[in-house]
Amino acid sequence: MIKVGIIGLGKTGIYVAQNILKSDNMQIVAAICSPGSIKKGMDLGKFLGTSETNIKIASSDEMESIIFKTKPDVVVDFSSASATMKNIPILSRMKVNIVIGTTGFTKEEIKKIQNLSYEFKNGIVYAPNITLGVNVVMLLSNIAATVLNNYDFEIVEMHYKNKKDSPSGTALKLSDEIEHGLEVSGTYDKTIPINAIRAGGIIGKHKVLIIGEYDQIEISHESFSRQAFSLGAIKAINYIYNKSGYYEMNNVLNLKEILHEYIDTIDGNLAINS
Repeated sequence: MIKVGIIGLGKTGIYVAQNILKSDNMQIVAAICSPGSIKKGMDLGKFLGTSETNIKIASSDEMESIIFKTKPDVVVDFSSASATMKNIPILSRMKVNIVIGTTGFTKEEIKKIQNLSYEFKNGIVYAPNITLGVNVVMLLSNIAATVLNNYDFEIVEMHYKNKKDSPSGTALKLSDEIEHGLEVSGTYDKTIPINAIRAGGIIGKHKVLIIGEYDQIEISHESFSRQAFSLGAIKAINYIYNKSGYYEMNNVLNLKEILHEYIDTIDGNLAINS
């Protein structure tokens, strides 16, 4: 049984907690909210609208003592970038594995997260792009860039109006995947514009436009429910349990191996036809 801690009980954290409670191989041992939240002291089950769990929601300023007492195997963090950067050193020193679902980190902060996993030898999944579907979009975009390196690429991403980071972490990761695909084909320094839209209650939509002189391809993904984020989180928890090192969702979903097999197949076909 995997013992799980939850940090952040916002819109997505609620879905994650609900699905963990339904999982046969997981149990929640700790739930942590932001300081001053009205959720503090509530029974987690009562807060989620289910039966009582005897797990009292604690404040993040009590996190270290709560983690020491409950000893989770994996902590899922859906708080905020600034809070996560405070949480990770504490959790890493305590040898707790982490799934990070928050976004808005700088490249320097991501590097710090990587280094902490190597220093303390705990396992970390950095997953701002935690839905399963959007990771397939990343793979497809990488493949398209490898094949259609003379086309123009542009990303459009849409989220709810109060989302703080812009462009989204997923859009930035999509841009990286397209760049990697272009570089495989020998194309460098191509500009990939990102258009960010913040409006209403949009949960999340990412669209990659691939435009040539005479035709256009569109690859898109839209989340209809935060359940999509929750399913990705469950997969990441199962993956990082008992592992050490730094990983991303493409590792969780084995996408790098799929992409390498595709590229090897393409190279083999080109060799045969040449």
